[in-house]
Amino acid sequence: MSPAGELLTTALPGAAIRTLLRAGDTSVLSPARSADEPPLTIPRDPAREAARRELSKRMYHEDDPSLFQRALDAFWDWLDKLFNAASTATPGGTLGLVVIILAVLAVLGALWWRLGTPRRQPTSSAALFDDRPRSAADHRAAAEAHAAQSHWNQAVQERMRALVRALEERALLDARPGRTADEAAAEAGRALPAHTDRLRTAARDFDDVTYGGRSATEQSYHRIAELDRDLERTKPQLAASSANTAPNTRQGAAE
Repeated sequence: MSPAGELLTTALPGAAIRTLLRAGDTSVLSPARSADEPPLTIPRDPAREAARRELSKRMYHEDDPSLFQRALDAFWDWLDKLFNAASTATPGGTLGLVVIILAVLAVLGALWWRLGTPRRQPTSSAALFDDRPRSAADHRAAAEAHAAQSHWNQAVQERMRALVRALEERALLDARPGRTADEAAAEAGRALPAHTDRLRTAARDFDDVTYGGRSATEQSYHRIAELDRDLERTKPQLAASSANTAPNTRQGAAE
């Protein structure tokens, strides 16, 4: 068999060889017709073009990996090269690199556990209540229902709303739409000065949960619920001041 014939029979699959045979290129694989007459051969370029056309058929590529698989393989190759390069440059090789990565993860985990979710400044324009008018009792019932299911974020929000709504129902705060928790705490602190610090803490807990991305706890809910109950039993400072000044005014007038 001629060198060209050997090349084609080894490079082409059986289907490609059959295609060439059907095309009339049988001389490629035919032995010499006589000792004196050289065998017929096909030129290199046409043979290469025929092989390219044959191998480009879909039947030869049915088992090729998909585009996603090729991209995934390329990513893992890149990651492997990156890891090898980093381990080469790190003292201790691969073991040293693993130790460094674990140390960094441990530090990040400790910071996350200590500091919690990054805190954002509360939006001063965000309203405490929505557009649905509800009584303090309605908000308390909703808060207790959330607390029974350990939904502490919603429980804290509803209990803070109950606290403020109760102060509005007692006329210690004017019913003003769009009031924020900070504004409600500041205004209520003037009428109930003994609870100023606790009101500010409750407003901060509400803002952290609602706008700061933090998670409430069972302790924070019970803290606001206890404040709500204490405020119900507390007499406002303004009423006491008015009662004390009235006798003095009458006494001055009589004199």
